[in-house]
Amino acid sequence: MAVCIAVIAKENYPLYIRSIPTENELKFHYTVHTSLDVVDEKISAMGKALVDQRELYLGLLYPTEDYKVYGYVTNSKVKFVMVVDSSNTALRDNEIRSMFRKLHNSYTDIMCNPFYNPGDRIHSRAFDTMVNSMMMQVC
Repeated sequence: MAVCIAVIAKENYPLYIRSIPTENELKFHYTVHTSLDVVDEKISAMGKALVDQRELYLGLLYPTEDYKVYGYVTNSKVKFVMVVDSSNTALRDNEIRSMFRKLHNSYTDIMCNPFYNPGDRIHSRAFDTMVNSMMMQVC
């Protein structure tokens, strides 16, 4: 389903980034980092509008010719960015939400690990397996 999944720290540096195919990895890094401006705009707009603060899903950040970029932010301001192939028209908004919830739950499991230092890059086999399962559904 997804071609790139990234976890970005509160200070906007990547904690985890995974993309397929790997030959376009630099392009996906650029796409993820350019989407952070849109994430910041949406977060500040939510604060002004006094919307329900429990809504973590930001929705479609922006579409490109080949991809659609979706965003999600946690209560601790950690950002999840997912890049999906535009040709996948069967993917609905509620499926994207459930993918982000699954990603957030897995991230929470990492945070609960007493051997993980918050702010370090994520090196977890369980997290890799979960991300790979979300990416393999498209292949």
